[in-house]
Amino acid sequence: MKVSVPPFTRRALGITTVCSLALSLYGITSASAVTPKDTLVVAWAIDDIITMDPGEAFEISAGEIMGNTYDRLIRFDVNDPSKLVADIAKSWSVSADGKTYSFEVKPGLKFASGNALTAEDVVFSLQRAVLLDKTPAFILTQFGFNKDNVKDKIKQTGPLTLTFETDKAYAPTFVYNCLTANIAAIIDKKLVMTKETGGDMGYGWLKTNFAGSGPMKLREWRANEIVALERNDNYYGDKAKLVRVIYRHVKEASSQRLQLEKGDIDIARNLSPEDLKALEANKDIKTTATAKGTVYYIGLNQKNPNLAKPEVREALKWLVDYGAIGDTLIKNIGVVHQNFLPVGLLGASTVNPYKLDVDKAKALLAKAGLPNGFKVTIDMRTTQPVQGITEAFQQTAKRAGIDIEILPGDGKQTLTKYRARTHDMYIGQWGADYWDPHTNADTFARNPDNSDNAKSKPLAWRNAWDIPELTKKADAAVLERDSGKRKGMYEEMQAEFRKSSPFVVIFQQTEVAAMRSDVQGLKLGPTSDSTYMFKVSK
Repeated sequence: MKVSVPPFTRRALGITTVCSLALSLYGITSASAVTPKDTLVVAWAIDDIITMDPGEAFEISAGEIMGNTYDRLIRFDVNDPSKLVADIAKSWSVSADGKTYSFEVKPGLKFASGNALTAEDVVFSLQRAVLLDKTPAFILTQFGFNKDNVKDKIKQTGPLTLTFETDKAYAPTFVYNCLTANIAAIIDKKLVMTKETGGDMGYGWLKTNFAGSGPMKLREWRANEIVALERNDNYYGDKAKLVRVIYRHVKEASSQRLQLEKGDIDIARNLSPEDLKALEANKDIKTTATAKGTVYYIGLNQKNPNLAKPEVREALKWLVDYGAIGDTLIKNIGVVHQNFLPVGLLGASTVNPYKLDVDKAKALLAKAGLPNGFKVTIDMRTTQPVQGITEAFQQTAKRAGIDIEILPGDGKQTLTKYRARTHDMYIGQWGADYWDPHTNADTFARNPDNSDNAKSKPLAWRNAWDIPELTKKADAAVLERDSGKRKGMYEEMQAEFRKSSPFVVIFQQTEVAAMRSDVQGLKLGPTSDSTYMFKVSK
């Protein structure tokens, strides 16, 4: 799909940028290309973007665009994600019963369009997200909102004030953290409603357009080609350092590296360990890294009678060569991690008890009645480092008699099978949807209905792990308002998870970006929507 939107003018971009873009779209790079001083050019795989509507966008690349172009009531501090900071909210509070959240919006704010930003826009945006009911809506609907009650539960109480009423007294940090997510982005009601068609609240129009108030504004999106952002001069806070940011879709790591070395781009986002190693001696290039809220794991379907044996589940955890994987396949792009909560979230454990121990695995297999091992399949997306890790696991498991057949496929093929829980084993990744421990506890350690026709289908469900008691613990933790007690509850859940779960958690992702030496101020955020390009300068 190619999205047609208003083109850049030669005056707006500058001749050099226009030429550079035109060449890049055809896979050609100028040998002497130099990016303009007022423009940041980023090479990144952005083919996951399907929409620019914050009520629907749920992909990694789109998340970053949302974080730079849309405001929300509050954000978390990227330097300390445990702390909340004001965005457009002047103040916020929660009632004594823990169910009603009140917000006051800063006065005098404007959208990029010039329209005034008031509490009416905030209420409209939150209600719209629930009414549209697209994929990320669950972040809000988990508080008891639905199409029938949302207009009564999220209400404007004054020109700059509103309330948000939940169905239970959740941990306040949980509620606030969910409101930092893209689904809670504030949309220009006046503008969007002029684009409404058939009662869609502007959904058709906003898929390819922009109605925000953030530090940057969307200028152009050409699917699988470029995303171009421009500085929003109506932004209430510190203005963006640069006039524009251009994301160029470059999927191959080697191509990104070459373009970075030549100066065709300012930042490369998808470099492999080998590329990063090769750039170490280049004085014109520097790197930055951040631990992301993403973990890579192997899921073991409990519908498979062999994988359902507790001893087999534990044996497989002793058949991963974590040390070798850490030293090679994920060097500089990840760290060994064996818990469902990534480091950085409240209660995340750093206990990693497993290492490669074939003898221990064999003893467990014998105890399970499988002294000679067994045959099993694993579904794998053909990307790195997933493919390398899978092949390494296949070799070490073979030493204990487990014969693993690798079933390669693309992301859609492997995910479709996984979501239908028709796999044996599956290797994949899971990223935090919002910066709160419940985001991962809800999927790894909670499964309220293990039936095939269940409405809720978390990762525990996908692997047919029936866990009523652990589910109760997860439900209790999200209601605990004492952060110290809540932290202990998640630590306890992770200890139980490490021992008994059908998940072999392998590592936590470290995102690395390489950049030209003149780029200043780039800090990769822990979530997809918290890498703020508007703070970068050259």
